[in-house]
Amino acid sequence: MSTPVNARGTTFNERRTTTASSAKPLIPSPRAARKGRPSSSEIVPDDSASNAPQHPIDTHRSNGYSRHMTERQTARLQSRATTRESLHVRTKGYVKNGLVERDAADARPSRSQDLDRISSPPAALAKAPPSREKRPRSQWKPQASLIPPTTAPLAARISLPPMASLLPESLEPPPLEQLSSDAQEAAILDDLLHVLMGLEGEYIRYVGSYEPSVDKDRLDGANFRVLPGLDPSLQDLTDSMLKMAKYYSAMEAFVEVQSREEFGAINHALCASIRKLLRDYLVLIAQLENQRITNESFSLHVLHLHTLPTSHMMFQLYTLAREFQNKNGVLEGDFDGSPDGLDNVDNILEQIQESGELAPGGMCKSICKGGNVLRLLTDRLSSMSGDPAARALLQSLLRDASRPYMTMLNEWLHHGGIKDRHAEFLIKEQKSIKREKLEEDFTDEYWEKRYTIRDLEVPPQLEAVKEKVLLAGKYLNVVRECGGVDISKVVHDVPKSFDDPRFLDNINSAYAHANSSLLSLLLTTHALSARLQSMKHYFFLDHSDFFTYFLDLSASELKKPFRHVNVSKLQSLLDLVLRQPGSIATQDPFKEDVKVHMNDVGLMKFLMGVVNVRGIEQDDANDLGTAEKHRTPAAAHASSTAEADSSNMTGFEALEFKFSVPFPLSLVISSKTVLRYQILFRYLLSMRHLEGLLVNSWEDHNKVLSWTHRSKDPRLEMWKRRAWTLRSRMLVFVQQFTYYCTAEVIEPNWQRLMARVNGGQDLATAQDSGVTPRVNRTVDELMEDHVDFLDTCLKECMLMNSRLLRARSPSSIWQTSFNPCRK
Repeated sequence: MSTPVNARGTTFNERRTTTASSAKPLIPSPRAARKGRPSSSEIVPDDSASNAPQHPIDTHRSNGYSRHMTERQTARLQSRATTRESLHVRTKGYVKNGLVERDAADARPSRSQDLDRISSPPAALAKAPPSREKRPRSQWKPQASLIPPTTAPLAARISLPPMASLLPESLEPPPLEQLSSDAQEAAILDDLLHVLMGLEGEYIRYVGSYEPSVDKDRLDGANFRVLPGLDPSLQDLTDSMLKMAKYYSAMEAFVEVQSREEFGAINHALCASIRKLLRDYLVLIAQLENQRITNESFSLHVLHLHTLPTSHMMFQLYTLAREFQNKNGVLEGDFDGSPDGLDNVDNILEQIQESGELAPGGMCKSICKGGNVLRLLTDRLSSMSGDPAARALLQSLLRDASRPYMTMLNEWLHHGGIKDRHAEFLIKEQKSIKREKLEEDFTDEYWEKRYTIRDLEVPPQLEAVKEKVLLAGKYLNVVRECGGVDISKVVHDVPKSFDDPRFLDNINSAYAHANSSLLSLLLTTHALSARLQSMKHYFFLDHSDFFTYFLDLSASELKKPFRHVNVSKLQSLLDLVLRQPGSIATQDPFKEDVKVHMNDVGLMKFLMGVVNVRGIEQDDANDLGTAEKHRTPAAAHASSTAEADSSNMTGFEALEFKFSVPFPLSLVISSKTVLRYQILFRYLLSMRHLEGLLVNSWEDHNKVLSWTHRSKDPRLEMWKRRAWTLRSRMLVFVQQFTYYCTAEVIEPNWQRLMARVNGGQDLATAQDSGVTPRVNRTVDELMEDHVDFLDTCLKECMLMNSRLLRARSPSSIWQTSFNPCRK
């Protein structure tokens, strides 16, 4: 094996001239001509920036010059150059950061050029053609370039370095078989310090199947191989440390990919935490490199011992990254999830408008983000609880990754707002549902569907309290929209991570505060109890002297078919009655909210459409078209009769009241509850109207001559007596049934409802007085109590009984009940 030769040291004495002339020579000596210009076989170290090539002195004068001396010097120099060219020279040509460290001799004149310059006149030297020898390494000119920026702000923008397999043959290092064990260890040590940073070395290179430009290969990690010829004892140590190099390259790619915009703030925080660990890793490599330079006893075994703890850490990070890739669909071909928000048209349109595609990123079929990231970290922490080092690492990652999530959680709990750009939070906001739609909303869509829980993205730490989190934010959101929350106020002293001992206390206290704030807003500021009392007067005919007067004034108009009724005239008459002095409605502050309306659907038809619905949602039951498609066969005849009745309705049958309710009272008194009030009102109105008809019949029986004159025909008198009896019994029945509906159904249930409402009012009063409230009543329970009260009234008034609703109308039921009296 040939060894490197120090050309400068071995030829120093031979380059000296044997004779010296007393006169100054006109040409410099060969030593002076070669001073500062190493030969082509000289090994130049990396830090030899001072060894820049110097231009030789090419000009000389011919006067007094000895031709014989020139020929002897030329022959001696040519013989030395020939001997030097026969030696094998080791050059250093490994790739580092995309650039090749080439010999400084590439940029310096060769020895043959020196000889030509010495032996040739200046004119000939100026016209000398370039050397015909074409060395392969002169064509190896790798270049680095900037790549376009991505959505990952800290991603590398330098193009990938060329692979070592593309190096020309002249730059290849000598084979490992030709090196001694100490030389092999030194070469492998130098290579490992580069490979541990993700770079190829002289003897350690990428495997042939690895492609650094493919994201999937980079995320899997770079696999390295050692060139053949390494000692087996060194091979084992090298292979064990090459795994850490694979982990580092994979984590670098993982951080770059997961830092893209579409992966969300939780992934960005996780990547920032991993990036700090990788920075500490690089600091360790720099310290090991310093030991390699300054410590002569630094060996491969010492390097292995220093990297063992870091190798375990990198292995934990690598396995965690592999789980994320499985979730993201990078490693598996099956698509087991869909991006959040594709379950409704609004989110699809919003996502297309923002990013132009449904699956962001272009690489992943699904994205593990938000609560799923925290769930994966928590599950991993549970499975590695027996490893103290892994547990400490995962706890640190979970703590850092949960900080953006806790920021969103605190904003939701304390301000009622959602700042979620990447759809990561467990609460999803449907922005297309606005409070302006509450007037036409018969399904409580604003309260039930505007804010919902993403059940598949709830972190394990919030699984038990997710309902409280949802309600606390919903309550505060309502208060905030009414101006009751200062969103500019920064909340201090709140937990910043899941492992904070105040985590659950923060949620419970925020829930209690939000609930009491909304109850105070509803019951105190907006007087919910007074609103409900007002609705009882108008819809349940409580203290209804005004309504009797209204029916007397509008009887002529209400007798017309409902399509010909003048609604404006009825509204004027109602306003006149409500302002009549002495009426109970005069002192009602909400009388302006009552409006007259004519419903074009008969009451019996509507009720049968609701009762006879099968297999559809309750919200869809309010849709009459849907209800007709799902009605039972037994109700077909009754339904057709009801449809015929709807076309022949009078104003009395179509009359109903509308009650305008401002926000936020519209959450409790929603359109769905107002609809129930209207059903009960129309039912009570029909009985009141029937009672009026029977009273008019009694007046006719007492005033009309044909009824008061006693006939000589006993059969006619018997028929009159039976008619009087029937009318009397019908009047008693109607009055008794009206009393049952009002006094024994509506009134007791109303008292229970107001007792529960007043209980919530006591809670709001305690909150206003500064006392810490106990959450005995919530707004959702109050809303449920209100709906339950109305449903109970409908059921106990027999309006939800399909057997009774098959009849044509309530009057038909009563007429059928008195059939025996007609005999």
